[in-house]
Amino acid sequence: MGKTENLFLFFKKWSRGKGIEEIMNSQSRPLLDIKNLVKDFGGLRALSNVSLNIQKGEIRGLIGPNGSGKTTMINLITGIYNISGGAIYFSQDRIDGLQPNVIAGRGVIRTFQIPRVFKDMTVLENMMVPALCQQQSMAEAKARAEELLEFSLLTRMKDEPAKNLSGGQNMLLQIVRGFMKKDLRLYLMDEPFSGVHESIKGIIIKNIKAMNQEKMITFLIVSHEMTTVRNLCHRISVLHKGELISQGTMEEVANDPLVIDAYLGGE
Repeated sequence: MGKTENLFLFFKKWSRGKGIEEIMNSQSRPLLDIKNLVKDFGGLRALSNVSLNIQKGEIRGLIGPNGSGKTTMINLITGIYNISGGAIYFSQDRIDGLQPNVIAGRGVIRTFQIPRVFKDMTVLENMMVPALCQQQSMAEAKARAEELLEFSLLTRMKDEPAKNLSGGQNMLLQIVRGFMKKDLRLYLMDEPFSGVHESIKGIIIKNIKAMNQEKMITFLIVSHEMTTVRNLCHRISVLHKGELISQGTMEEVANDPLVIDAYLGGE
């Protein structure tokens, strides 16, 4: 049995028992609305007429085999790439074509698969960087940073340069630093659990759940960690070869013939 087949069977095994939160049925207008999204790189079509929407307060999982277009989707939403067709709306306003800093200013931020932190700055100094771009006193920002570091069990390392942290700790730092944004509304995470120790993964999950429940922050999480996706995400969207092939609860997508074919391969 190959690695991909093992992954899918594991995914299917854990697909039971996760219902959609009531919040999913309580709102009519999505926070993020993607319509017929297309992205071409020369003669290669990376995304083809992808449409999906995410409600405020939702934790959405975005899964699919390698090369299916998941990171490209995040790059388009955040303005790193320009779209080739379709439209992206955030809070009913069209945001495709805007610069990344403008989109971030509206409350949309992201993480990267390889953590982007300032290696020669201390952990606390890294946490303070977002405050430089906001109308916020340094005293207020420092208090918030120290609160987040304590919640994430990084306080003892706050005066250490980020280069002294492990890869998993740098991923945690990158994620927690995002919560320093005062008006954060949509947080896009690209493989936040990949290669991360189980203890750190637990802290990341704790942060996501806390910020979702307490501040109604919406999340779109790209991950191959099926157990985590099943336990964390309200709904799942599945990309394959640039096309959106399934959406729904974990159980619904795990039993979708198109998803089964994408993970196991057709005859």
